[in-house]
Amino acid sequence: MVFEFSTAQQIIVGRGTIQHLPTIVCNEGHRAFLVCGKNRTRIERVLQLIHNSGVHITLFTVPTEPTVEIVMQGTLKAREELCNVVIGIGGGSVLDAGKAIAAMITNSGKVTDYLEVIGHGKRIEHPPVPYIAVPTTAGTGAEVTSNAVLTSPAHQLKVSIRSKLLFPRVALVDPELTYSMPPFVTASTGLDALTQLIEAYVSNKANPFTDALCVEGIRRAGRSLYSAYTTGDPDAREDMCIASLFSGIALANSKLGAVHGLAAPLGGVLSAPHGVLCARLLPLVVEKNIELIANSKNLSLYLEKYNTLAQLLTANMEAYPSDCVQWLKNICEKMAIPRLQEYGLTVQKIPDIARQALRSSSMKGNPVEMNERILEEILLQAL
Repeated sequence: MVFEFSTAQQIIVGRGTIQHLPTIVCNEGHRAFLVCGKNRTRIERVLQLIHNSGVHITLFTVPTEPTVEIVMQGTLKAREELCNVVIGIGGGSVLDAGKAIAAMITNSGKVTDYLEVIGHGKRIEHPPVPYIAVPTTAGTGAEVTSNAVLTSPAHQLKVSIRSKLLFPRVALVDPELTYSMPPFVTASTGLDALTQLIEAYVSNKANPFTDALCVEGIRRAGRSLYSAYTTGDPDAREDMCIASLFSGIALANSKLGAVHGLAAPLGGVLSAPHGVLCARLLPLVVEKNIELIANSKNLSLYLEKYNTLAQLLTANMEAYPSDCVQWLKNICEKMAIPRLQEYGLTVQKIPDIARQALRSSSMKGNPVEMNERILEEILLQAL
């Protein structure tokens, strides 16, 4: 077996570690471009910490999921302010926007030059300015991934810039920053993390490193996701932060699968949180994968992995793959994950979404091949 493993240059994890941010920033630059979400009250303490360190701060708000236009606006502003370090503090959208801006500051041209599928897929040639990623949700693992997911409204698609140069210089994961997440956000982001762990674990590009991370991440998510949703227990929050972190590292070193293959085009046409799309699709894709694998003679390894998944999620060593599907369906029901028709998905839109999903790079990691008809069946069930 031959495989590679890459991640952020430095990862810092633990409650209260946000106190280290001013020192980290000062080590990387003196003019910081700080990318955040529209609700700045959640990061007031962080802003004060950096301000007190004497670093010049330019604030940039990402009010929605990052678009090509938002990234270009941020890039131009960061260049005008002569910023030499970028900080992203927020959820996955903010972290991805910051990642893309850090890269575009040092690379010429337009964002679309570097986008896959709809762009030119040009390589990032010059290292980005140092990027410090600070998640305030536990879901995407974007603090340790080497891609930035952007929306193109003109194409109604979500696509990525990909390069190993995009790995953040520092990923700082402080579970205390996730304490204020409301239940619905806890559910959708947590299920996104779980989806990434599961898809990376059964990916046809998985390796011993990613397997180890996924097993531990799935174990933590299985025991803590519902508790984080219902009570916000600090130990459960920490488990979910670690699960999210591990999911990001794993997907950056393997591939995902059909859930994310479908979520990409769905995210371009529906105003639905990415985590909700993943949550609604996950049990259906897992169920279909198990069915297809069981009918194949050469994929027993993946059936064993689904068996392990069931044992990890249910904490029952006698569980079977079907128990994994049932656990996923139950957790989505208990956390009131909406059906996709509530976000505007219709039967008429399904064929086009299925066709677009087949072009997604995530589909290449699915443990078993799926055709357009199978993807349409899954989408119909998710309505």
